Amino acid sequence: MIVNIDGKDCACEKGEYLLDVARRNNIYIPTFCHNEGLRGRAACRVCIVEIESGGRREVVTACIYPIEKEIRVYTNSEKIKKQRKMILTLLSARAPEAWNVEMILKQAGGVIPERFVRLEGEKCIMCGLCAQACDSVGAGAIATVSRGTDKRASTPYDEASERCIGCASCAAVCPTEVIGVSEDENTRTIWDKTFTLLKCGRCGKTVGTREEIEFAAEKAGTEPAKLCGECRKKAIADVLAGAFGS
Repeated sequence: MIVNIDGKDCACEKGEYLLDVARRNNIYIPTFCHNEGLRGRAACRVCIVEIESGGRREVVTACIYPIEKEIRVYTNSEKIKKQRKMILTLLSARAPEAWNVEMILKQAGGVIPERFVRLEGEKCIMCGLCAQACDSVGAGAIATVSRGTDKRASTPYDEASERCIGCASCAAVCPTEVIGVSEDENTRTIWDKTFTLLKCGRCGKTVGTREEIEFAAEKAGTEPAKLCGECRKKAIADVLAGAFGS
């Protein structure tokens, strides 16, 4: 199947997402909330594009739009420029302290209209990736709470969650680095909860928090890991080498 993006014919499979096809062909479509490991958010709406089929045009979100037929795509049409500018302006008002705010303001024209309430000191763009990451590992320790301008990601009642295992997956996927996580030689602190870090019994590298390792072992039905991934591979190789006498 062929899809035409900004005048360039691009081969694709039926059902493949438009954003993936564009990126594979080095065609730039901006995104903030897209993460390869956590698909389907479409929260920021920055990746909107205009598609044309059968003489009709419509605006779609590229990261979740599956290509089902041959279409023409316009990533930077006048309509898209206008709508994307409004989206970026709203994002810059929502999270003026986000790491990408300078780029947001540049693309939005550099001015936040007075009619928009600016949330001073805010970095979160409410993409929801942190909560999705937490759910994907099975912990479910955080979620989006409240409504309107008070909406945010947090633990229940803003207190240290019993379900948090300290894996820091939420912080790893956050595009604006708003989730605070600190770590020293023996502990990791996140969401107002401090965890003990366990070390690899072979090389001494950090394996993870005690809760994280025990949680993974319980899900897998195995004993808690005492070695890091690299040392586990080496241990298996040593066993195999001994078994076959090589």
